[in-house]
Amino acid sequence: MLIPKKVKHRKWHKGRSRKRQVETRGITLSFGAFGLQALESAWINSRQIEASRRTITHFTKRGGKVWIRIFPDKPVTKKPPEVTLGGGKGAVDHYVFPVKPGRILFEIDGVDEEMAKEALRRAGHKLPIKTRVISK
Repeated sequence: MLIPKKVKHRKWHKGRSRKRQVETRGITLSFGAFGLQALESAWINSRQIEASRRTITHFTKRGGKVWIRIFPDKPVTKKPPEVTLGGGKGAVDHYVFPVKPGRILFEIDGVDEEMAKEALRRAGHKLPIKTRVISK
């Protein structure tokens, strides 16, 4: 799964969600002919990215090329169960990528249109947000 090799700050602030804010970066297809675009905002963790990637490669029978346009670099901390208040912030549990509407998550090229669209549609089912398949 995807995790950063090295980080400048081990623990981050949570940040505030902005529901209606749209993405300004990573909103156009740069590498492939077909892409999976986010329509909602959420945190996507490395397990969900890996599940989507495996779905795409399995459905295309390892044909074509797949680009993952997101990388989980935001640490999420968690305290152990049954721990009382105090004692500081918990240890890093997993990493996420905060997605806003409009972001391209995956791109694919080298396979025919029907196969690419179906693979991306299935990959979208592994994610906690609504997505759509776009093409050049």
